[in-house]
Amino acid sequence: MPSAPSRELETFPNPAPERDYTIRIRVPEFTCLCPKTGQPDFAELTLEYVPDRLCVELKSLKLYVWSYRDQGAFHEAVTNLMLADLVGATLPRFMRLTAEFNVRGGIFTTVVAEHRAPDWNPAATVLLP
Repeated sequence: MPSAPSRELETFPNPAPERDYTIRIRVPEFTCLCPKTGQPDFAELTLEYVPDRLCVELKSLKLYVWSYRDQGAFHEAVTNLMLADLVGATLPRFMRLTAEFNVRGGIFTTVVAEHRAPDWNPAATVLLP
């Protein structure tokens, strides 16, 4: 097999560290296991962040997400763990991870976890006509 799941997140230097800008990454095929039943849970992840010095490398992110496929985890726990790992690897100015889980027993779950660097002040939103 050419690649395998991995919890190692690789990074590369931010090409524009002087500017606040947003990176949005959609991961429509996240899977983990329900820790109670062992059945698969499916979710779409949306990662949004304002990088500081580092950006996450996408292939390593793909392998990282894949590493949860056989892990039992509650939705809240897996979302917060992934955010902590991503923040630890990239040290962003701001990061938000949204996990929208598919219906299970008639219930949809969305978990949103955020990190904000203590010294970061976002620019005011510009409203265009």
